[in-house]
Amino acid sequence: MRYYSKATGSTYLDTLHSNMPDDVVPITEDRYLEVFANRPLGKVCGHDDEGLPILIDLPALTPIERAEQERVWRDEQISAIMWLRERHRDQLDLNQSPTLTADQFNELLNYIRQLRDWPQSSEFPSTLGRPVKPEWIAKQPE
Repeated sequence: MRYYSKATGSTYLDTLHSNMPDDVVPITEDRYLEVFANRPLGKVCGHDDEGLPILIDLPALTPIERAEQERVWRDEQISAIMWLRERHRDQLDLNQSPTLTADQFNELLNYIRQLRDWPQSSEFPSTLGRPVKPEWIAKQPE
């Protein structure tokens, strides 16, 4: 039999767990599959009045959480393309023909600047106002 504890937010099997929290309630396999095994995006586990697990909408982020999420996105975007800037500079320092054209390198630097300036934008932290990555970047061999 499968059980659920509201206090821990975990499920337990009587055949596997000899010690369970005091608040466990039995749940059906169908409920387990719905709430835990096949949880849709944007849903989290909540509890009804009887302590049974149910799906609820993901709580909305606070403005501070949204801003932090966007800063993390921005930092990841910058980190993901720094190799391209470094490769171009290394090629120039080694007197090699650069992989990027001068226009591409300028566009890359402008994109990095837009990412760095993103938190100061009037559209921040709306994902609709994010800087747009130049399409040619995705085609660059690493």
